[in-house]
Amino acid sequence: MAVEELSLGVPKPIIDSLPESDGAAAQDMQKAVHGLETRLNRAITNAESESEAAEYVVDAIERLEDHYQKYDEFVPELRAWGQSPIYAIAWRNLQADLILQLQEYDWLKPHVDRERNFRLVDDGIRFGKR
Repeated sequence: MAVEELSLGVPKPIIDSLPESDGAAAQDMQKAVHGLETRLNRAITNAESESEAAEYVVDAIERLEDHYQKYDEFVPELRAWGQSPIYAIAWRNLQADLILQLQEYDWLKPHVDRERNFRLVDDGIRFGKR
């Protein structure tokens, strides 16, 4: 199976939103994104079909959505405690951007949509109470 390899990155606006410091948060983000990219590309390379590759990508998208929710929940909590939520906001925004980056691959789009719909039905969710 020959498909385009994934290339993910941390957008410059997210890096720029971080406070000036030693750059540790930016490095952590870049390491996390590189790790995700490496794991996904390895899984895609080892997949026997584009559909199987999409399963791995959907798993990653679902994890990113969960992480997005967790970071989003931290924002008001940090504010309530009088702490800056800037890092939680940056990590939340990174999760959302990575989802968008994954959705930009044309070869993945139909497979990801199909896999997500399959998971909805497989989980027993039916629309219109059928």
